[in-house]
Amino acid sequence: MTTPTIVLVGHGMVGQRFLEALADRGVTERARIVVLCEEPRPAYDRVQLTSYFSGKTPDDLSMVEDGFLEKHGIELYVNDPAETVDRAARTVTARSGRVFAYDTLVLATGSYPFVPPVPGKDAEGCFVYRTIEDLLAIEEYAKTATTGAVVGGGLLGLEAAGALKGLGLDTHVVEFAPRLMPVQVDEGGGAALLRTIEGMGLTVHTGTGTQEIVTGGDGAVVGMKLSDGSELATDMVVFSAGVRPRDQLARDCGLAVGERGGIAVDEFCRTSDPAVFAIGECALASDGRVYGLVAPGYEMAQTAAAAIADHASGDGFTGADMSTKLKLLGVDVASFGDAHGTAEGCLDVVYSDSRSGVYKKLVISGDGVLLGGVLVGDAEQYGLLRPLTGTVPPVSPEQLVLPAGAGAPVSLGPSALPDDAVICSCHNVTKHAIGQCTSLPEVKRCTKAGTGCGSCVKVIEKLLPAAVDKGLCGCFSYTRSELYEIARTLRLTSFAALLDSHGREEARGGEGCEVCKPTVGSILASLAPTLGIGGYILDGEQASLQDTNDHFLANLQRNGSYSVVPRIPGGEITPDKLIVIGEVARDFGLYTKITGGQRIDLFGARVDQLPSIWTRLVDAGFESGHAYGKALRTVKSCVGQTWCRYGVQDSVKMAIQLELRYRGLRAPHKLKSAVSGCARECAEAQSKDFGIIATANGWNLYVGGNGGATPRHADLLAQDLSDAELVRLIDRFLMFYIRTADRLERTSTWLERLEGGLDHLKDVVVHDSLGLCDELEALMAAHVADYRDEWAETLDDPERLRRFVSFVNAPGAPDPSVRFVPERDQIKPDLTILTIGNLEGATSR
Repeated sequence: MTTPTIVLVGHGMVGQRFLEALADRGVTERARIVVLCEEPRPAYDRVQLTSYFSGKTPDDLSMVEDGFLEKHGIELYVNDPAETVDRAARTVTARSGRVFAYDTLVLATGSYPFVPPVPGKDAEGCFVYRTIEDLLAIEEYAKTATTGAVVGGGLLGLEAAGALKGLGLDTHVVEFAPRLMPVQVDEGGGAALLRTIEGMGLTVHTGTGTQEIVTGGDGAVVGMKLSDGSELATDMVVFSAGVRPRDQLARDCGLAVGERGGIAVDEFCRTSDPAVFAIGECALASDGRVYGLVAPGYEMAQTAAAAIADHASGDGFTGADMSTKLKLLGVDVASFGDAHGTAEGCLDVVYSDSRSGVYKKLVISGDGVLLGGVLVGDAEQYGLLRPLTGTVPPVSPEQLVLPAGAGAPVSLGPSALPDDAVICSCHNVTKHAIGQCTSLPEVKRCTKAGTGCGSCVKVIEKLLPAAVDKGLCGCFSYTRSELYEIARTLRLTSFAALLDSHGREEARGGEGCEVCKPTVGSILASLAPTLGIGGYILDGEQASLQDTNDHFLANLQRNGSYSVVPRIPGGEITPDKLIVIGEVARDFGLYTKITGGQRIDLFGARVDQLPSIWTRLVDAGFESGHAYGKALRTVKSCVGQTWCRYGVQDSVKMAIQLELRYRGLRAPHKLKSAVSGCARECAEAQSKDFGIIATANGWNLYVGGNGGATPRHADLLAQDLSDAELVRLIDRFLMFYIRTADRLERTSTWLERLEGGLDHLKDVVVHDSLGLCDELEALMAAHVADYRDEWAETLDDPERLRRFVSFVNAPGAPDPSVRFVPERDQIKPDLTILTIGNLEGATSR
């Protein structure tokens, strides 16, 4: 018997899902599978395309698991698209000249970007935004450009605009409709989105179209003429004005197509030729629609695979949920169901806060059924609201949109959803199916839920058993403290080594996640001296593990500027150093603030100014205050017995000694300390992670305090200690905390969680009940001996200094979106565009 051949034309996201569906049904074991791919690489995640500009590589975006094609004997031909189809002979001819006979042909040719037929559209400097190759070309051209314009204010258009801004260009968005994202959001949502996006420094032109692309003498783009009569100077143009189904191959071979395009298919995705199927964006479904989202494409892929495998065939594809949730330029935007309220007699429930850029609208039928909605700026409830569409919610609509504090709290969680509620619309996975699993990796492996757009992951996690998995995250089944011991004992010196040897099986060989990368980065930093991997936080792999602030050794502020916080041990500073700080603040135009931690913070520095500022501070004897890291911040002090008539010990000297000893110590969370020279406690030592109060006989040591959102008085660990005894006990306490605490756990929370509490802590660090004290002291001694100031090291290395630019393609250019206005003889961020507006409550029409 002859082995049948299935030829798939197109290897995008939908094409790959089709191959996986064939493999799941065992078709790959009994048929030859040939794939013709136009692009130079296998299927990749086009939904996450823009993440390329934030550090993802083409390999990171790949949708094809290593070994998948080989395991299932699938023949993939990249850079070799189908050119012609002979339906009579049942053959496909590729661009290379190869001819493939088929028994079944599946067209997954996707769509192409629509470029308005305006003069100059093909000029040098005009691009579309569709493939990785498009992004590579845009990235290269942007190196010589200063201004960019995106034609189209829809989903992909706003992503393209974010990419241009990230490349350092002054960016404009031109949208013909009267609002942004006209298909997904209504007028109110579009207005909220507009305010927020303009507040980020982008210029938006709505209600106007592109009439002409203006070129210079060399044929390159120099501007645009708009339909409202205005002109826009720009160096490059990116067209993102929608897509059209790629159906030319079908037209050429005589398959039926729709009047407005798209290959006509029935409910099983068969075309007018029973041997030919069409799936994804190239297909005109039986309900008369061309679906431009990936979730309907996945459903078509499953439907076609089932029909091919079984030759008949159960449920077909008759339509799909067009709900969507995404993050555009950092703004959450979601729509679901009848978002525009087209149903007769429907009512709107609206919450709008122009100041914070939040807009929420629910569409409700006359009898209380949730029909749909729009969420802008806060889409946290999307995962719950979308599955409730078509039902009467268990709480009032007002409760579903009002924020906490503005109305009765919503006691609605995933448990309120019915078992048949679809949690993952990308893969059509129900709550019941998820309930059969015990962990997120298992859910992803068994159902594929959470592997598409990712918007359902938070809801999935809430549906899983709470105490089944105590692992750090989906990548590691170990806790933070267990990973610390593994790295220390086995002397593992990199995140990759730890993940590959002790990560969950499905995570090995991957990149980790936003939970485990900074956690392991902190562990490796605290162990750096003993592992011999160097203490500089941005060397090698360590740089990719750090939180945002650590990347630039400074705290990012709300308007995109940074703060500069030099260390002032014990709060003691000479007049000369005060003068240097004042001169730096004056010369760079920075806002200055004396903090509660006895430091002087300087705000408003651009990232490109940081090296110049720190050069002057380091030359004056200052070093990093580690305000950006999970590390020791300050050791506050009163003036002590040197000046105060009540003081009984030199608190300033002790505070300086401790701050210099523990500076740069990386920990699960930030650390604060204080030394009071007498029982009057002017330094507020009992509200610190470790606090010291002087007595007539020495020092009392308090631990586990917290003066933050959940204040906690510290507990007395030991009293009347000598200087040497005090330092030794603090060494032990800090290293035991670093060794055993959970991720982002303050000492106050850790001490309350610690089995046996304070008594156990005393046994371990005072009485050495576990025999660990020598080891804990050695770890601290290694830290002290290895300490080096991060900013001083940065300034001495030209390669390290290269990261401190606002724009990689224009190293000397300042970020124009970082703006200030005067206030009280200083500056403050210019955020007026984000704060103009009013608060509207929940209303019905």
